[in-house]
Amino acid sequence: MTAAIETINLTRRYDRMVALDQLNLTVGTGNIYGFIGPNGAGKTTTLRLLAGLLEPSSGEVRLMGQPLRLGRGDTQRLVGYMPDFFGVYDDLRVWEYLDFFARCYGLDAARRRTTVNTLLDLVDLGHKRDAFVQTLSRGMQQRLCLAHALVHDPPVLLLDEPASGLDPRARVELRELLRTLRDMGKTVLLSSHILSELAEVCTEIGIIDSGKMVVSGPVDAVQRQLQGTARLRIRLLRERERERAVALLQAQLEAPDEAAVQISSVRLDHSDPMHLLVELAQPDEEQQTRLLAFLMGQQLPISEFKVQSENLEELFLRLTTQLPAVS
Repeated sequence: MTAAIETINLTRRYDRMVALDQLNLTVGTGNIYGFIGPNGAGKTTTLRLLAGLLEPSSGEVRLMGQPLRLGRGDTQRLVGYMPDFFGVYDDLRVWEYLDFFARCYGLDAARRRTTVNTLLDLVDLGHKRDAFVQTLSRGMQQRLCLAHALVHDPPVLLLDEPASGLDPRARVELRELLRTLRDMGKTVLLSSHILSELAEVCTEIGIIDSGKMVVSGPVDAVQRQLQGTARLRIRLLRERERERAVALLQAQLEAPDEAAVQISSVRLDHSDPMHLLVELAQPDEEQQTRLLAFLMGQQLPISEFKVQSENLEELFLRLTTQLPAVS
C-alpha cells in the first residue's frame, strides 16, 4: 500500500542552523500520526515542508506516492494545512468564510453550497452558520479552521498544535472529530506537546528533538521500546504470603543466569502491604508470562498482576534529556 506521507532524508537549513536533519518518516493511509517534540525541535518546519510552503534544503517529500514540488498545485491540493496561528476574517459570517476558500479552490456554486453545509455539520457549527467569525469561541474558531483545511477534500491533513488553547471540553470534541476524519479515510499528522492527548487518539507517534527523529512507530510499540524495563504491580490475596513471595523473587534476582525470569529489583509497596513492585530486565510479554507462571506454580494466591507503564509525558522527558537522537 502506498504511504500517504513519506519523507526521504528531508533537511531544512536556515543559514548555519539545521532546523531539520535528514528526517525519514512514513505515515500509512488512514493513520493519525502524532508528532511530538519540545519547542524548536522542528515540528512546524516539518509541517510547512509537507504542506509545500517551504523548499527543503535537501531530501524529498512524497504525498500519496507523488513527489511534492513547490508551485505544483496538483500535489499541494493533496494536503489540508491548519497552522498553529491561523487568521480569520472577522467581518465574514461563518458560511461566508468557508465559501470564500471554496471559491479559491475553484468550486462551482452548487458544489460550494454542498461543501459548506457538509463541513459545518462535520465540525458541529451548523447552528453558527450566520454568526460572524469574530463572535466564535477559541474552540469554535479552531473547528472552523479545520473545516477550512477540508474545503478541497484533501486525503492528507496537517494540523499544527490543534489543541493549543482549548479547554478540556473542546479537546474532547477535537479528539472525536479526529476519529471521525480517520473513519472517513483521511490521514492526519498533528504536532503537539500535550502528550496525554496523543496517546488517546493517535495510532502512531514520532518523537523529534533538535531536528532529528528519535523514535517512531505505533504508540504501544514506542512505549515498550523506550521503557527499557517492565515494572509490575503484584497483589497477594493474603498478607501472610508476602514474605514467602519476596523470598522467592529475591532468589530469582540473585541467580539471574540460571533463572527463567530476569528480575532487576523487588520491593514492597509501602502504601499497601499487599502489593509487591517487581521490575523485569526486559519489557517483553514472554518474561511477564514466565513470572506469572512461576508464581502460580509456587501456589501463591495472586489477585492482581499488572504492568505499570510510563506515560508518554515521562518517556518524552526522559528521552529528550538523556538519549541521543538517531536519524
